[in-house]
Amino acid sequence: MAEDKEDKVILEREYIVPLRKRCLRTPYFRRTKRAMKVLKEFIAKHMKTEDRRTDMVKIDMYVNHEVNFRNEIPPNKIKVRCKKMESGIVKVELVDIPQILQYKIDRLNRIRTEGEKKADEKKQEKAEVTKEEKKEEATTEEKKEVKAEKDKSVEVAEKIHEKEMKREMKHEVKTNRAIKQAGRTASQDSSKN
Repeated sequence: MAEDKEDKVILEREYIVPLRKRCLRTPYFRRTKRAMKVLKEFIAKHMKTEDRRTDMVKIDMYVNHEVNFRNEIPPNKIKVRCKKMESGIVKVELVDIPQILQYKIDRLNRIRTEGEKKADEKKQEKAEVTKEEKKEEATTEEKKEVKAEKDKSVEVAEKIHEKEMKREMKHEVKTNRAIKQAGRTASQDSSKN
């Protein structure tokens, strides 16, 4: 689509392309394919593409649908609008779009616009979710920092508590030893007596 914006239209014409005369020579099962070739050759000739190259002719999907509409029997003639671009490419579109095709085109456009609306809504929801996630990440980071500080303070408090417990244990051990020794000496004194 970006190429369409850059490419400018040099020449625009409308043609009624006769398909019947050249398609009658071919068998039924090849007629639609032959009709597409005839259409491309006609457009290449009249729009003056380089060396009448048919690969420079780009046919719209609705033109293709109109030619293939009746399977083996293409229309006798078809009215098309041709646009020649600066790059040399010729784009072929239908002039008068039948009601059936118009309905399909409207339906496709409606589906596309609904899809685009849904896509825009999803993008907005994602943007909101990412904003909320960023806020949550910020709060979770703050919570992690607070938790880390609490953990550090708890570790420091536990170390202090352990040191105090060790000091008390030393005193208890010393007193226990003193009691035991006092008990031994008392028992030894009693045994001597």
